Amino acid sequence: MPNTSSRGLMFYLKTLQVAMEDGVVTDEEAAILDILAQCIGVSKGAKKFAHEIFEGVEKSPVSEEEEEEWSCRHIGDATCYQSLLIAALDDDEITDDEMAMLDYLRKAMNLQPNEHALVEEAVRSMIENQGDERLMMRLNSYMASYPGA
Repeated sequence: MPNTSSRGLMFYLKTLQVAMEDGVVTDEEAAILDILAQCIGVSKGAKKFAHEIFEGVEKSPVSEEEEEEWSCRHIGDATCYQSLLIAALDDDEITDDEMAMLDYLRKAMNLQPNEHALVEEAVRSMIENQGDERLMMRLNSYMASYPGA
C-alpha cells in the first residue's frame, strides 16, 4: 500500500523537497529521484503519494520518531548513493540542485567520510576503466566542491 510510512517514502519525500526548493524538478533531478526510488524500493504509487504529500493533498504518515530511527546507515545505502552520484556525473554537469540532493542523502543516510571516500574510489576506478575524461573532470569538480573533502 503506497500510503503507508516507510524509510523509502521518507527519503524520497525529503529528496523531492530538496529538488523542489526552486519550484522546478529538472530532468536531471527527476533522474536522480527515479534512481533513488529504485534503490530504496519506492513504488510508482508511493512516488505519486509523495508528490501528493508535497503538494499538501495528503498528510505524511512518517512520524518524527520514525524519521529519527530511519536516519541512520543501512546496508546498501552507500551503493545507492554511488548510483546517484554516477547519475549526477553522467549529465552535462552536477548542478547546485543535484549537489543539494546528494548532500541531503549523504547526511540522511549518515554516510561517514570514509564511506564517501570508498564510494569516490569505486566511481573513480570505474571511470578510469572506461577512459571517460569528461566524467573524470566532473568527478574532480564535484570532489573539489564536496563539503566533506
